[in-house]
Amino acid sequence: MAMPSEPDLSQIEVFEELSAAERMQLEHRLSSMTVPRGTLLIREGEEADALYIVVSGRFAVIRDGEASIIAEIGVGQPIGEIAFFGGGRRTANVRAQRDSIVLVLTRADFAELAGQLPSIWQSVAKALATRLARTTIGRCVDRYAAPQTIAVCRAGAGPVSPQFIAGLREYFAGARDTLILDHGRAVDAIKADETFATSAETGWFNDLERRYRRIFYVCDHELTAWSEKALRQADHVLLIGEAAVTESAARTPNALERVVTSLHDSCNVRLVLLHSKRDAVAGTPLWLDPRRWIDAHHHLVLGDKSDFGRLMRFIDGEALGLVACGGGALTAAHIGMYQALLEAGYTFDIMGGTSGGAAMTAAFALGVSPADIDQLTHDIFVKRKAMGRWTWPRYSLLDQEVFEAALVEHFSCEDVRDLWTPYFAVATNLSRNTVEIIRSGPLWAAVRASSAIPALLPPMYTPEGEMLVDGCLIENVPLAAMRKIKTGPNVVLDLQVPNVGTRYNGDVALPSRLGLIGGMLWPGLAKSWPKAPGPQAVLMRSLMRETQDIAADLLPGDRLLSFAVPTDASLLDWSRHSELRWAAYEFARDALAAER
Repeated sequence: MAMPSEPDLSQIEVFEELSAAERMQLEHRLSSMTVPRGTLLIREGEEADALYIVVSGRFAVIRDGEASIIAEIGVGQPIGEIAFFGGGRRTANVRAQRDSIVLVLTRADFAELAGQLPSIWQSVAKALATRLARTTIGRCVDRYAAPQTIAVCRAGAGPVSPQFIAGLREYFAGARDTLILDHGRAVDAIKADETFATSAETGWFNDLERRYRRIFYVCDHELTAWSEKALRQADHVLLIGEAAVTESAARTPNALERVVTSLHDSCNVRLVLLHSKRDAVAGTPLWLDPRRWIDAHHHLVLGDKSDFGRLMRFIDGEALGLVACGGGALTAAHIGMYQALLEAGYTFDIMGGTSGGAAMTAAFALGVSPADIDQLTHDIFVKRKAMGRWTWPRYSLLDQEVFEAALVEHFSCEDVRDLWTPYFAVATNLSRNTVEIIRSGPLWAAVRASSAIPALLPPMYTPEGEMLVDGCLIENVPLAAMRKIKTGPNVVLDLQVPNVGTRYNGDVALPSRLGLIGGMLWPGLAKSWPKAPGPQAVLMRSLMRETQDIAADLLPGDRLLSFAVPTDASLLDWSRHSELRWAAYEFARDALAAER
């Protein structure tokens, strides 16, 4: 059996098929190695001459030439096992994100052990084959290591709110695997000097990580030896600020935050803004703009356990996302599917969509009820005819003014970052031919950019002057965009758009320009025109062609609701929004009930 200071090999996938005797033999050949923060444990392209298992600490996986982290590896997880057992070269770099300890198995030791116990190869091969089979059928494994150690640090000039620490203790009351530790309690426990740098003190911290699944280190107000130790020991950092603070000096990053930027990747830092009650939020950009190195922020009401729960789900990689596809007028179906999800007890931590899906999830994130969203849809698209007003085709075919006025009225949040529920919209950046994930700026503008159907509506532009159009050109179902923002399960709202099915007589000539003008002046002449779709319908059909295999992209824990749109429904006919809503509601209600 593994010693308490070592991971249990039976819990590591590649070794789970080994017998107890084989695992014991393997443990005897493992040696311990300390890896300082920032050290490259593995270099891309090198021979895989060793396998590593994390005892304490955290590692980031990064490919040459790429800035973003593609995976994180935590306590009890192996590093480099595929290349090690496959005899290949390393496919990525692995860097220690903090001071860490690993167990090492060299190729020579494993070869000697396999010579004595030939069955070990069969066990390892079986485990690797299982993993390969999952990858082959399209289920890529979402590798995320939930942080074990979390530093709590003040943001700006104010202190960390005692109410926040009290709320944290209340949330984890009764959880014996969680420890919340401040300077005073650490000194009392160690009963040593306050440098927190001796080998005995380092051993004490490592021992804590063996005994607790999660540890919060509460930093001092100033940059003391304890604060620095807490930040260096942490896998993750929470910067705590008071949302109501208005003075610019009080929001300026402090000395502790500057240490955070030097020690931690942005993906491991979160800003938490505290509120006394759940009112309309304003001023979030004033906190985030001086901290552009922060990828994630959260609004939290003190004393609200549900907000603490959402924060912890994001940290643990378990936040539930809602992803909604585009589809013109057909996206009214999202209203019904969302209503069924709410009735089934779903609570979403983050939402986002493309085109019409971006508009619907924006309304959901605002907290608008499904019934009211249905009425807003009628007001914007049926009553005001926001997508039915032609204009002189200098910049677009449709007049955008009514549409934009309606969006400004109904999506009045000044900045996406002020929303209580995190939100994003997906557009296509034609200047760079890439996906644009919009997470800041006026909410109406995010929806408008994501819905800028090429030619029908004018593009939107970024502050840098880059051109944005409808996101459906590249990513109509923005599941990949969601995964760039957070790890964890998602519910995907998709639409099965029926094939047109109509056959047209290509031998009949279309009317000339004069013929078209005549038909507009004397409608009786138009009766002889051939039956063929107009430019709007052709464009929308072209944009909605199926290019994504969403089912193949799902991970364990994801849920797909794919509504089969009635064959006579139109991408441009908004008058049937209520009919689509209720049909999709019944579909989702029945699908969710079947899961119970």
